[in-house]
Amino acid sequence: MREVTLRVRHHDEPESDISADYPAITIRSVSSMTGSAAERKRIIEITGPKASITGFLDEFEAAAAVLEIDVLTPLDVPRVLVAVTIDSYQWDSIAQRLTDLGVHYRTGATINAGWERWTLYLSDDDDLNDIVASLERAGNETDLVRNVELGTVAEQEQLEFSRVVHELTGRQREVLGTAIDLGYYRPKKETSIEDIADTVGIASTTAWEHLARAERKVMEEVGKHVNSSTF
Repeated sequence: MREVTLRVRHHDEPESDISADYPAITIRSVSSMTGSAAERKRIIEITGPKASITGFLDEFEAAAAVLEIDVLTPLDVPRVLVAVTIDSYQWDSIAQRLTDLGVHYRTGATINAGWERWTLYLSDDDDLNDIVASLERAGNETDLVRNVELGTVAEQEQLEFSRVVHELTGRQREVLGTAIDLGYYRPKKETSIEDIADTVGIASTTAWEHLARAERKVMEEVGKHVNSSTF
């Protein structure tokens, strides 16, 4: 079995198209679809600056395929949760296309700047070229990011995690390291974003942005290994 990661520029789908105008935010599915054939609901997580999240949601709610959005958390928290109800007949779903192809994929695809990131698990019978061709026939652009044998993943975990840490900016590493040192991730934490910002010597909003981006990069890499370890 192979683990394959694709970046898909998903055209004519409102989450992807509208997010292209808000590159500071990242969208991640955190629940599967539920509901009837026509009306389906799922929960998404959005990270990024409040102004960008607000702008995205205003445009997203106005999209024809979106029937309703229900913001479940305040817009100024690190991870905003939104329940989205869609008209499935107007919604072009990459997940449904992969399902129709009989492809096993990891739930929780992420979207940033118009690009969706999908991780697939392919058997010897799956033809990656056919899968990509099917996605592109629907008018999408597809980039291959990762294509490895699952047997080699464990051997590469340390290397891959080291790589993602080095991909953090210097300030992101500093803010994340400070958060860890101050106990920000401990149970019953007393450390706040303001404490982290004061220690680093930057504004609290700037500290939040650096921390959110560092967390996203690190947790996406951790998620690859946590999810793939079940196979």
